[in-house]
Amino acid sequence: MQEETAANSKIRRRVNDLVMAEVFLIQATLESATALGDGFSTLSNKLFNEEDDTTGESVQDTLQRIKDEALEPYSARYRYFRQMVADQTQHN
Repeated sequence: MQEETAANSKIRRRVNDLVMAEVFLIQATLESATALGDGFSTLSNKLFNEEDDTTGESVQDTLQRIKDEALEPYSARYRYFRQMVADQTQHN
């Protein structure tokens, strides 16, 4: 009986981890989509309204910034999730 309870507890923890990972993925996807939209708007303004560009940022720099801003939500949440799982493992 005790082994069954331990197995159920382990399964429950894994399912909870999966749910948290999915929540983080959804959050990161929304933030990334926002970063892409904002970045493409900036890029469009840079390409088609060069006289209004006061940033002094090159197109290549703008594309690099867009990439970094779109990737950051995923990498930050992945690091947080891995730390959360590691902390959970240490406590058990």
